[in-house]
Amino acid sequence: MFPASAPRTLRAAVTRGQLPVEEAVDRHGLRDQEVRGLLVEYIRRRSADLDYSSLRQQTNLLVKTFWKTIEEINSDQKDLRLSEEVFTQWKERLQTLPNGKPRLDLDGPLMAVRTLYLDLHTWSAAEPERWAKWVAPCPVRDEDLRWSHLRRRQLQERMAKRTRDRQLLLPVLVQHVTDKWHRLRELLDAAQSVALGEEFTVEGATWLRVSTKDQRHNRPPINAINRKTGELVKLSWEENQAFWQWAIVETLRLAGLRAEELTELSHLSIRQYQRPNSEVVAVPVISPSKSDRERVIPMSAELFHVIAQIIRRHRNEHGTAPVCARYDLHEKTWSEELPYLFQTLRSGTQRAMSVTTVWRKIRQACQELVTTHPEFATIRFSPHDFRRLFATELVNNGLPIHIGAALLGHMDVRTTRGYVAVFDEDVISHYQEFLARRRAERPQEEYRKPTDEESSDFNEHFDKRRVELGSCGRPYGTPCQHEHACIRCPMLSINPKMLPRLDELEEDLLARRRRAVD
Repeated sequence: MFPASAPRTLRAAVTRGQLPVEEAVDRHGLRDQEVRGLLVEYIRRRSADLDYSSLRQQTNLLVKTFWKTIEEINSDQKDLRLSEEVFTQWKERLQTLPNGKPRLDLDGPLMAVRTLYLDLHTWSAAEPERWAKWVAPCPVRDEDLRWSHLRRRQLQERMAKRTRDRQLLLPVLVQHVTDKWHRLRELLDAAQSVALGEEFTVEGATWLRVSTKDQRHNRPPINAINRKTGELVKLSWEENQAFWQWAIVETLRLAGLRAEELTELSHLSIRQYQRPNSEVVAVPVISPSKSDRERVIPMSAELFHVIAQIIRRHRNEHGTAPVCARYDLHEKTWSEELPYLFQTLRSGTQRAMSVTTVWRKIRQACQELVTTHPEFATIRFSPHDFRRLFATELVNNGLPIHIGAALLGHMDVRTTRGYVAVFDEDVISHYQEFLARRRAERPQEEYRKPTDEESSDFNEHFDKRRVELGSCGRPYGTPCQHEHACIRCPMLSINPKMLPRLDELEEDLLARRRRAVD
């Protein structure tokens, strides 16, 4: 009774999908309708160059973060010509998020506002009748963005620290999800070998296979009761959850995929590449996502094992990898039906996993470890953390950074460099290897044992560098050029413990100056 163009499922029919520009702007309830019309026209024109996710972010920045706040500060504002006082108040509010936390990304809103003003300046030259009335001086000045490079560096430092903190916990997480799946799989295999009402023993514990009524599955679920504790375990359901938890963690850490790329992997993505020496290498073809650039990743033995387990599971349950639809949370659209690797049963229908499901599986694994490893109470993993850990492991183990950029799908090696967290041990070991190679290339006669006089002179140099307020940074073999006036010398390195001594010297100098004036 429905036309051929109708959605195949009720879920697809009730999904809202992409919002029109007018509706996306009106969600924020702007007072001034003229400015509202300007923003609608501006965002509609920009939509030709942006995907829906970027367009939605641009709408939130310009409408909610910028103009909605301007109307709250000055309800009489009718155009884009902002006074210094109003814009200063807006920048102060920009420092804090609506939930009270400090805003870490200050450059995003500032650049969106600056782009709006500069676009209007440019477009008014070609279409003055449409845009000229809105031309105004841009309130975002160069000094507002002067420290953007410093904020980017601080962001990279925070990400590097986040990666270092999680690298120590990654083996714990991997071991947990692996042991959990193996344990439940062993229990499930043992339960399947006995009939209903019979007992079986696994690792010294006695279990009783029982049945429960559940019409949501094509086959009856397998459950068991622990004879000692009386605990009911839904083996078939929990083993399935543990398997996908293990598959998600292993694939993310072994391939360095984005969460969206993981959900887009299908049976058709697995290809074979034959090298010139006739060696066949299995490679997954990663669909274009963030950078719209397709790439391949040579699979390691561990990654090949994970993909093989996923395909084997689909074949055991369905005979083949079933085709299903996937909903893109960023673009708000349904994809064509494909044999996706990561898919689950939702409301009786096979559907590809969403990015939210990937987040939830990882978060559940971390929460399960809190009792035995309290570090997981404050340190949680996100799908992108595995990507950063993957990049760090590649580069720190000697892989050229441009090859790492190709594997990660980065257009610029500087992006990959931002992903890599360098550890102190890596810096020391790589520098020592560099020194060893350089020494090996120099003549052996240049390396002689220093005399006792030379060793004594070298050690005395460092003894003489110690001064009252800290240490002298002058190079070895150079005399003092400032007549030992250390407090005025630029080579003086102040010891933080001597800061009270500087206060005493300052007070003494001020007292002497007062006596001299009197």
